[in-house]
Amino acid sequence: MSTIVTVQDAVTAFADWIEPTDAELDAIEQEMPVILADVDLLDAHIATLDRTPTELDTRRIRRARRRALNARAALVNRTAGTSLPGGAA
Repeated sequence: MSTIVTVQDAVTAFADWIEPTDAELDAIEQEMPVILADVDLLDAHIATLDRTPTELDTRRIRRARRRALNARAALVNRTAGTSLPGGAA
């Protein structure tokens, strides 16, 4: 029995464009507070998956949700003046 290998993996495995561009890295850096706040929110939810949430768990989830929303609002406010590529609104 012969194995089937995709050609694309062999062609693109060492392509120069596989690395993120500087603009993409800058965008990730701007979104990092949102990403970290979402991770905290997920951690708070994961901690309560196998048990009934206590009052402390409920507060932790509420604080994490508030931090995530604040981080998203701050990101939107920071990027409100920039335009999207391609002329999209």
